[in-house]
Amino acid sequence: MKLENKVALITGASMGIGHSTAVLFAREGAKVAVNSQSTRGQAVVDQIKASGGESIFVQGKVEDPKSAQAMVDKTVEAFGRLDILFNNAGIVLPGRVDNTTVEDFDRMVAVNVRGVFLVSKFAAQQMLKQGGGVIIHNASIAAVKGLKERLGYSASKGAVWAMTKAMAIDYIRDNIRVNCINPGTTLTPSLEERIAAFDDPQAARQNFIDRQPIGRLGKPEEIAAAVLHLASDEAAFTTGQTLNVDGGLTI
Repeated sequence: MKLENKVALITGASMGIGHSTAVLFAREGAKVAVNSQSTRGQAVVDQIKASGGESIFVQGKVEDPKSAQAMVDKTVEAFGRLDILFNNAGIVLPGRVDNTTVEDFDRMVAVNVRGVFLVSKFAAQQMLKQGGGVIIHNASIAAVKGLKERLGYSASKGAVWAMTKAMAIDYIRDNIRVNCINPGTTLTPSLEERIAAFDDPQAARQNFIDRQPIGRLGKPEEIAAAVLHLASDEAAFTTGQTLNVDGGLTI
């Protein structure tokens, strides 16, 4: 029960890493606010409640200021405080600098950067009122390593990586820890969809596996376990850091 009596808000929690983290946090004693832009997040709430946990669904788009503030407000309304924010929501659209459309670039920046900024802004305001908290950003190894045809995604995740450092030093004396997790290629429903869209899905899947030195893709549960560590009091002396959970991709 590493998160007993803690309250967590997880964005983009309807599937993949967000889903696994929400379920794990609840199992470890946290009250969990599950966010997604679609209604799919309600199923995660139902799953948590069926296992005896406490959870609410807060639908909304992280890149919208009113939605971002409502996520935090509804979490505090329901549970009285906000101890942990996991900025997990994000999108990836492929492309190089010469063929990435302006619309795709702007969309990734809106969700991956503006969304992190907005939800963090309102979460930090609440954490300052209550005397502390933990913020964890889900970036990507694309923030620190060149990946083919991921120009816009890499730029957006690089911004999240930099924001981690800036926020950590800004709040280091306010008992608010800010850290970042950089997953390697993880087998999520989102990745499954992208693999299925290739002309040769089997070859595409093997290419994703081949770029992982460990010889396999990551599991959402493995990323969630790392997020749990950063969220827990075990990491009380850790702030401004980036944890690469990447199967050796950045070695």
